[in-house]
Amino acid sequence: MRIRPRCLPSFSQFARGTRLVSSSHFKMALYPKQADKLIFAPAGTPGPVVSGLTMPPGQAAQFLKAEKQGGLKRTEIDPESPISQFHSWFQQASLPETGVSHPETCTFSTAQLPSGRVSSRVVYMKELDPKGFVIYSNFGTSGKARDLFGTADGKSTGNPWASLVFWWEPLERQVRVEGRVERLAPEESQIYFDTRARGSRIGAWASQQSAVLKPDESKEGDDGRSQLENWVQEAEKKFEGADHIPVPPYWGGLRIIPERVEFWQGRQSRLHDRFVYDLVEGEDGTKKWQLERLSP
Repeated sequence: MRIRPRCLPSFSQFARGTRLVSSSHFKMALYPKQADKLIFAPAGTPGPVVSGLTMPPGQAAQFLKAEKQGGLKRTEIDPESPISQFHSWFQQASLPETGVSHPETCTFSTAQLPSGRVSSRVVYMKELDPKGFVIYSNFGTSGKARDLFGTADGKSTGNPWASLVFWWEPLERQVRVEGRVERLAPEESQIYFDTRARGSRIGAWASQQSAVLKPDESKEGDDGRSQLENWVQEAEKKFEGADHIPVPPYWGGLRIIPERVEFWQGRQSRLHDRFVYDLVEGEDGTKKWQLERLSP
């Protein structure tokens, strides 16, 4: 049976066990063939199994989690502080029943100047305090260090602005953070560093993050991994028998001090709820948070 675009089966037809063509044919019926595109209008994973049949994904799924509650309202948002509001959402995302496996996962983006070239990477937020959001990483040789603090050759002049994006799909929520960064003191970074597994602490000393690893031609099949393993062996030897491993001078915490934070709740028909906090200066010269609703 071939499905025609103007005669698509209803859900009840699927539920009665009507055997239809594969989801790939279904999508071809929904969308015209795009020969020049490797991916066109993806619709997620296959749908649920009904009467032994897998529902074709069809169009992209709607965001419906918040519809029964009427979406996200201004009265449900902390009127004073995005830090407090984030803490509340993070606690909800951390509950086992939500299905969010690692709510601390976020995308960290930086921009190199003067080129304006943007780069992003997935990191873990490790701390939240009244000042902002803290991540830990290598700030000596990494691309993020180049973007944030500049390079000696002047190719990057340094740009202290950065952003974070948290995406909690089971809750159909995201949080966007924009702000300036500051390094944590070594003493403060050491507190977190001590909680890491010994292998991770050794790895922080061993890895020259983002440096090109050169293959050892004397080792057949080596693609550069052996150079990293040699660095690890050197670090292990350096700290052999030591219970305390100090935090490397180029490694540590970075705090993103927010000046703009957006809370996003998915809604049906892509008419999402968006509330944004902007740090603005009042007439008396003091800064305070201004909360507004944005159009989706």
